[in-house]
Amino acid sequence: MVKYKLLALDLDGTLLNDRQEVSDENKKWIQKASEAGVTVIASTGRGFPSALPIVEQLGLQTPMITVNGGEIWTKPNSIHRRIPMDTDKIMKLHMLAERHPVAWFWAYATDGIYNKEQWVDDTYSRTWLKFGYYDEDASVIAKLWEELLTWEDLELSNSSPFNIEVNPAGVNKAAAIQEVCRMIGCDISEAVAVGDSLNDLAAIRAAGLGVAMGNAQDAVKAEADVVTGTNNEHGVAQVIQNYILKA
Repeated sequence: MVKYKLLALDLDGTLLNDRQEVSDENKKWIQKASEAGVTVIASTGRGFPSALPIVEQLGLQTPMITVNGGEIWTKPNSIHRRIPMDTDKIMKLHMLAERHPVAWFWAYATDGIYNKEQWVDDTYSRTWLKFGYYDEDASVIAKLWEELLTWEDLELSNSSPFNIEVNPAGVNKAAAIQEVCRMIGCDISEAVAVGDSLNDLAAIRAAGLGVAMGNAQDAVKAEADVVTGTNNEHGVAQVIQNYILKA
């Protein structure tokens, strides 16, 4: 009998290698975990449309966590809970982006992604989920982060050292995993969370086993229970072998 009942996997930098592929080794061990009764789920900052093909590739009909917990799906295409972002906050975040014209920005709405090259005329006509900034100049990211820390009701994280991801306060992968645990009838102490970036940190802290990838940011490794191989070394397969299905 397996100790852990839920395996929550980040996608980019975790399940996916640097070629944006799921390795055959990872696929094989995810299948083994599923066959052993473990509920394997995607837990990603991606929006649903870009996460779905990966989940379908794995043949999973399990819950999904998208946009860092802004959406929880009972199974693919079946929404369980959605926490929208206040439209006035989106407008304010957009105005901040325009004050830093070097930085790239994007925002997830329920009908798609809008960005620096293609923004919307009627912001209020959409349901918003997440906003993000990207710049390879660390000083630009630092200035944006410092400014955002002074705002209220925001959850700040990243999915790479070069970006900032903004969700409504309290929306994170830990809270979403807690809800999925409730849905499937287990405790979060029976969950394993695997990731590489700051948007995985809350989940890694909260789960029964928090796992950082070998390529994870140092802040994530520092708080993880264990560190596995990199995303190019089938690190997810190693987690399943060494901690979930280990005899």
